[in-house]
Amino acid sequence: MLERMKDTRLLLLTAIISLSFFYSHTFAQVGNMKDSTQIWHISTLDGNDYIGTIVEQDAEKVVLLTNTVGEIKIPKRQIKVMEPVKKEQIVNGSYWYDSPHNTRYFFAPNGYGLKKGEGYYQNTWIWLNQVTYGFTDYFSLGVGVVPTFLFGAGRFPFWLTPKFSLPIRKDKLNLGAGVIYFNAIGDDFGGSGGAGLAYGTITAGPRDRNITLGLGWGFAEGEWGSYPAVTISGMYRKSKNFCFLTENYIIPIGNGETVGLISIGGRYMAKRMAFDFGLFRPLISDCGLCAFIGLPWLGINIPFGRRR
Repeated sequence: MLERMKDTRLLLLTAIISLSFFYSHTFAQVGNMKDSTQIWHISTLDGNDYIGTIVEQDAEKVVLLTNTVGEIKIPKRQIKVMEPVKKEQIVNGSYWYDSPHNTRYFFAPNGYGLKKGEGYYQNTWIWLNQVTYGFTDYFSLGVGVVPTFLFGAGRFPFWLTPKFSLPIRKDKLNLGAGVIYFNAIGDDFGGSGGAGLAYGTITAGPRDRNITLGLGWGFAEGEWGSYPAVTISGMYRKSKNFCFLTENYIIPIGNGETVGLISIGGRYMAKRMAFDFGLFRPLISDCGLCAFIGLPWLGINIPFGRRR
């Protein structure tokens, strides 16, 4: 009898600890509900989004007070995401969702990284395809390809973009480092060692309003460049759906000479898609026509995975 009582107490204690653990992890994102000034974003499984303050909640529902439809009762089983809204996300009374693509400019990376479980697919001019995934909050890996094999080509190019990111001051200063490695595979592939760029970046400013300085050393066939390429890039979010982009390079080509590449454009942002457009212009002193050429850039970025 005594042994049964001990077993029962042990089972009850285990159940209480398990329930406490489950509760703390399931509702950790809910935070302090007594703060009537905290604004919350709730996304439901049917694709709706609500912004407001929490009036009441229990095990079954959340009652949210919104500016648009008043009080609304949301069953917890229908909630996909429930997160506090940061002050900077409320601009002139409007909620600005996080940018769906804020770890790169047109192509160049900044110091911010994907969070664990997040990813995106990027397509530029149909030919350039890349998928990138965040394995941790500090490391991501991208794989890109030009699918020339679809048209019977003997080999096709690919690239890899491993990247580490390190926050120095949250949402203010980030460091990034990584490699952009290019190569090709196929039937007539001769075993080239490939080429690429090892780089480091420092980014000042939040994720959607920042400037980045980068240095990159090129390599090919086991040989490294003597001087680094320099990148200066930036983005400025002007509205809920639009931000300006610029990405610029100074590239050494040997004998003390350099070439430049400048760009200007923008990014249209929906909640689950970003569309990039811009013009790139080479700066080469002995190329008369180059001063008037603007190379267009068109790309689409689609996030996937768990966004936090």
